[in-house]
Amino acid sequence: MAGIFKKDGMMVTRKIADELVMVPIRHNVGDLAHIYTLNNVASRIWELLDSNSTVDDIVTTLIKEYDVDPQQAVSDVVEFLDQMRYIGAVTYKNQGG
Repeated sequence: MAGIFKKDGMMVTRKIADELVMVPIRHNVGDLAHIYTLNNVASRIWELLDSNSTVDDIVTTLIKEYDVDPQQAVSDVVEFLDQMRYIGAVTYKNQGG
């Protein structure tokens, strides 16, 4: 995928132990009914979204950093980003437009 994903500014994150905790902010208040936790790999993907990386760039980084099959890495990254889009944590922008 040639586009990039951007984090929504209304999602607050905090690192607690080995997990990243995400809390959406609605009407200037934390929506505690919708708290999400990310494991180590998902946290790394979330971190990589700050670098204007494409999905392919993120997959390449994960393959280098973790012992993962390339096809599995693609599947996992796409699934994670789809879930993040669903909850409104990220938006997708095509690099051409």
